[in-house]
Amino acid sequence: MKGWLVTEFGGPEKMNWAELPDPQPGPGEVSILVKASGINFAETRMRAGTYSGIQLPQVLGMECGGLIEKVGAGVTNFKPGDRVMARTRGSHAEKVLADARKTVLLPSNLSFEEGAAIPVGWHTAWHAVVTMANAQPGMKVLIEAVASSVGSAALQIAKHRGCWVGGTASQDAKLKKAKEWGCDGIYNYKTEDIVARIKADTNGYGIDIACATIGGETIQRVLDAMAPHGKVMNYGSTGGRVVSYDLGIGERNVELISMSIDTSKFYIPGTVKTFNEQALPLFATGVFKGIVDTVLPMSELAKAHQMVNDRNHFGKVIMVNS
Repeated sequence: MKGWLVTEFGGPEKMNWAELPDPQPGPGEVSILVKASGINFAETRMRAGTYSGIQLPQVLGMECGGLIEKVGAGVTNFKPGDRVMARTRGSHAEKVLADARKTVLLPSNLSFEEGAAIPVGWHTAWHAVVTMANAQPGMKVLIEAVASSVGSAALQIAKHRGCWVGGTASQDAKLKKAKEWGCDGIYNYKTEDIVARIKADTNGYGIDIACATIGGETIQRVLDAMAPHGKVMNYGSTGGRVVSYDLGIGERNVELISMSIDTSKFYIPGTVKTFNEQALPLFATGVFKGIVDTVLPMSELAKAHQMVNDRNHFGKVIMVNS
């Protein structure tokens, strides 16, 4: 089998479509014939060497839709040929190993491309909005980078839970799409005073839950927009990993929670369990959608990385094996 292998950090030229060992599932694992694989911004940083904890060599990719090829010992809920989606590293390949606990049957109405658009963005958004922040009807939720895969998932989740939702983006075209998907307030963080706009739109109240993923230039504005006892869920740093902010947030009892589902003790028993029980049926009925912006051949990974870096898409860029 082949996959996109990185043996040296750097630009897209460091990615090689290389021969790899055929994956053999161990206990609790499955091997998947990859039909579609989602692109995530984090992968461009993994390739460049600016993502924490990445060791080389590394097969790129973090999620896929495909067919079960083999099951390991102890796996009883899947069989060869099952249509699945999975959150797993190394998915930009012809085959990939996955933890059976992070693998689910693909609803029959979803394509492999739609399935590949779900695991990373939706698990992250569900972990932030539901598991950690416990969003309730009437709460005010702000989503940074609302056009991203995580942002567009968080938008749908928060709206379904009865929240008022505001979203930020750097382009008006993406904000227009967010409005079409139900966003109540839309804010261009490059051109607008988003704190003043948010305060006006919430009658001076502010934000109960913020999903923060940009960092750098925007974190202080997010904090300034928070209501008393609000929660800032930070799960990214697309605008810069080093941030500074005014500790005066303590006067409003604002919580700043930095989260990673990879290392959270609540991920498997909490997020995955409730997501499978509560969210998956909503994909089957069309209430929730994994938003696919662009589909490319697996051979065009460099183009996919450029699209993600340019940030002109809404939802997910997907690659497919022929």
